[in-house]
Amino acid sequence: MGILYILLGLVFLVIGGEFLVRSAVGLSFKFNLSKMLVGLTVVSFATSAPELLVSLQAALDGLADISLGNVIGSNIANLGLVLGITALLGSLKVDRDFFRFNWPVMVLFSMALYLALLNDSVISRIEGIGLFVGLLVYLFVLIKRTRAKRITENEEIENATNVVPKTSYFKIILWLIIGAAGLYFGSELVISGATTLARMLGVGDYAIAVTVLAIGTSVPELAASVMAVIKKEEALSLGNLIGSNIFNIASVLGITAMITPIDVIDPLILSSNIFWLLGFAVVLLPLALIKPFKIFNRWKGLLLFGLYCVFISLTVLL
Repeated sequence: MGILYILLGLVFLVIGGEFLVRSAVGLSFKFNLSKMLVGLTVVSFATSAPELLVSLQAALDGLADISLGNVIGSNIANLGLVLGITALLGSLKVDRDFFRFNWPVMVLFSMALYLALLNDSVISRIEGIGLFVGLLVYLFVLIKRTRAKRITENEEIENATNVVPKTSYFKIILWLIIGAAGLYFGSELVISGATTLARMLGVGDYAIAVTVLAIGTSVPELAASVMAVIKKEEALSLGNLIGSNIFNIASVLGITAMITPIDVIDPLILSSNIFWLLGFAVVLLPLALIKPFKIFNRWKGLLLFGLYCVFISLTVLL
């Protein structure tokens, strides 16, 4: 049954990714916003929904280490697995905002998570509120920056999504609902199937949270990013991943901690995994700066994917 759930879940994810990209492109035309901004906000929020639901349920069930492990593992998967695979399928261009704003903010939130855990091994309600308020400030500044720039680039309309500026709001909202629902149910099926298989192989709860569960909740990001590359909407792909990592820390852990404080139960979180998270976040800058400049191409994608395989191997073996 595990394999059947995974296969069925992948079908839902492909459908969800297709419609989510359609709605995102439609929104970018309607509000004259850059596709990077839409990827950083609308797409990121939709693809982060599985992490939020899984983390909230785990925290309410008293499994805080699974909640924290899921977010840390998911953020690592976003940059190692998802960005790696996406770059292998097609080169991703990096814009100025990546260097000036989006990447620094992602690293800042990652550091904030590290410092919160280093302080007393707990993400308290106050720290949860701080993370969530930080997200609101980030969104405010992000939208203000975009509107100030008055983006008027003539982005190509003719693409496989067939989205045109005249698309109605009803259609865009319908596509968004279908896309989000497809990603949600698809991820649920993938998580259920993968967890069943992992337990059959004797993998522990925390290892499942950081690996299988994290990969499962990152599958929506993978589906949306891959579909964005296929549709030649690379800006959506990179923006989705950076935004998703910010949303995971600020909203998922922030909201979860506001409901119930998150304690570090497994020492592996502070001794290893948090440093993998910081490492993947930081390494994006030199990769974007070295030749080919401002491009994540296949060899960079292979490097990220290879590092992620090392992380998974060490986590399972330890």
